[in-house]
Amino acid sequence: MRDINEQGNRKRKYDALLIVSFGGPEKGDDVLPFLENVTRGRGIPRQRLLEVAEHYYRFGGKSPINDQCRALIAALQAELDRCGIQLPVYWGNRNWHPLLPDTLSRMRDAGIRHALAFVTSAYSSYSGCRQYRENIAAAQAEVGEGAPAVDKLRAFYNHPGFIEASADKLRNALSRFTPDTNGEVRLVFTAHSIPCSMSETSPYIAQLRETSRLVGESAGISQWDLVFQSRSGPPTQPWLGPDILDHLRELHFAGIRKVVVAPVGFISDHLEVLYDLDTEAADLARELGMDLVRAETVGTHPAFMEMIVQLIAERLSPAGPKLAIGAFSPNHDVCPAGCCPPPRKAGKPPASEVPSALPRP
Repeated sequence: MRDINEQGNRKRKYDALLIVSFGGPEKGDDVLPFLENVTRGRGIPRQRLLEVAEHYYRFGGKSPINDQCRALIAALQAELDRCGIQLPVYWGNRNWHPLLPDTLSRMRDAGIRHALAFVTSAYSSYSGCRQYRENIAAAQAEVGEGAPAVDKLRAFYNHPGFIEASADKLRNALSRFTPDTNGEVRLVFTAHSIPCSMSETSPYIAQLRETSRLVGESAGISQWDLVFQSRSGPPTQPWLGPDILDHLRELHFAGIRKVVVAPVGFISDHLEVLYDLDTEAADLARELGMDLVRAETVGTHPAFMEMIVQLIAERLSPAGPKLAIGAFSPNHDVCPAGCCPPPRKAGKPPASEVPSALPRP
């Protein structure tokens, strides 16, 4: 399998932008086929899939992620037009329609030869970066001759546009508490848990901590917690923690009664945010007598749209500036060989990113 970024940093002519996302069901009949796509080859028992399906049925069998991708594409196209960048925008998903092979086929038929790809993940890890590159490469192989070349845009966890948009959403959430109680509010950042073996071979945790620090400081908060959600692995496999629910119980025990949860690990309010935070965490907070407010994800915030266009401009004109703030330099454009390898698990692919947590053990 060829690396889709093997061409390097030489200046290139791009003729399209490809939005790459996880995908989600659009109706009840889609739910089980979607879950089967996500878990194919992992030996997940049927009963567990049926249990997870109930999370989707609770929301009418439809994940909001596809509509959120449509909204992002519309806002991004408007920003591209405003900046005079003439690139058609295509969209392909990892696990549900529009699937990547179908999208790349349409791009080939339209004469697209070389595209940039924006992946809806801000951080570096196997499931958040390399696996998407593998998915694109597999789709290229399926399409065959004439499939467009695709170069992925860099990780953007420390881009000022992402930080500005995230901090703005956090300030909006904090404003729901009265000024005289702000000092009592605990700030908790959340992100998708991944296997510890995956985190050990990627900068995922370091990047999340840097994003959390930058967003917190931008909102005037220097003390915060970083926790995780949406674990989907077997109980025998260590995953990143603490889990958001366990952490809420610990905060309650410590006498904390006001909490803002900011899901900086996600860019849109998809099902894992709606179920794991707005349902499970919110229900637990009410049970514990805690006042919990959840900050919105960046979605189509203007600063976030400007950021994507800036990332595109970097690749159109490599001599221009690459924006980043904080302790780390801008992320690389071309992933080194061996970057963010999959977790070592004999005979099976990683069980990361199973939507809305294949039920916690």
